[in-house]
Amino acid sequence: MGLMDYLKTQFLEIIQWEDDSRDTLSWRYPDQDKEIKNGAQLIVRESQVAQFVHLGQFADTFAPGKHTLSTQNIPILSTILGWKFGFESPFKCDIYYVTTRLFTGNKWGTSNPVMLRDPDFGIVRARAFGTYDFKVVDPKVFLKEVAGTDHHFRLEEFQDSMRSRLVSVFTDALASSKIPVLDLASRYTEVGEALLPVLNPVLREKYGLELGSFLIENVSVPPEVEQAIDKRSSMAAIGNLNDYVKLQMAESLGKGDGGGGPGGQVTQFAMGMALANQMFSQAGGILAQATPPAGGAVPPPLPGATPAPTAGGLPELLTPADAGRVLGVSESDVVQALGDGSLKGKKIGTSWRITRQAIEEFLKS
Repeated sequence: MGLMDYLKTQFLEIIQWEDDSRDTLSWRYPDQDKEIKNGAQLIVRESQVAQFVHLGQFADTFAPGKHTLSTQNIPILSTILGWKFGFESPFKCDIYYVTTRLFTGNKWGTSNPVMLRDPDFGIVRARAFGTYDFKVVDPKVFLKEVAGTDHHFRLEEFQDSMRSRLVSVFTDALASSKIPVLDLASRYTEVGEALLPVLNPVLREKYGLELGSFLIENVSVPPEVEQAIDKRSSMAAIGNLNDYVKLQMAESLGKGDGGGGPGGQVTQFAMGMALANQMFSQAGGILAQATPPAGGAVPPPLPGATPAPTAGGLPELLTPADAGRVLGVSESDVVQALGDGSLKGKKIGTSWRITRQAIEEFLKS
């Protein structure tokens, strides 16, 4: 081997990376302890950036194209090496190729529920997952904070750490944006686009990355919150309670359920309310009878009813049992109505007392 052949084997004259993979983020050129000669050719292809590093210190960055390495186009490295008037001798330097194309279809998700302060539900735990696209926009920050000195940094090595980093930034952004959970569930695309201006500055500064898209595929809440949402939807669907009772009555009558089943109970309750309402609204009803009718005849009490303490009318205070007989329903139905507030009453000790006015208001509602 001649001297020239020997020198050629010791110096790097053409530096390039022919990337045929789809998952490489950064790749360190294998110099095999060779030196770079003056005038060597550096080839950087599209979607690549070449970053020079000398003894752990960042030097020059090269965009796509063909570059002849000389003092003029490596000013930072020339300053580091102390070349004030050009250089002739070979030099050693690490060269990292960084892929700058868009990496698409990457998955993200919260491994643990995220605590949010929601205007509708108060403090709530939410889980979310989706996909994102990203690319490297600052090779120096990326190499320093993410890839390090790894000679071949692949996407699979980065997915888990990127997912945790992204979820951390997403959680902070979501908490600061104060977007209601219900709005998240109905506007995934809109929310994802709105979060990009919040996520990208942080990712660019911390990791040298930028998101091309951030998609939310699902946001879920705990089962008890889902039940609360379902109940709210059911109440909105029911709308007018009187119409709902009529519908239940019609369905139960159509099924012939006049017995003790759920449909029969609804029918009996509704019919009892209708009957009592009719009794109170008629001119000769119970409340209208302030005095006995002509001839002194007193109408017979309802079957099983307790005689009224006031002549010819309802007492001022009734027990749940008395109210049930007036309304034609069971005592337990009256207690339930008192408990949910649909019927006004006052609890004295362990017993309820209902005023005559409360019965009137209940029937008019």
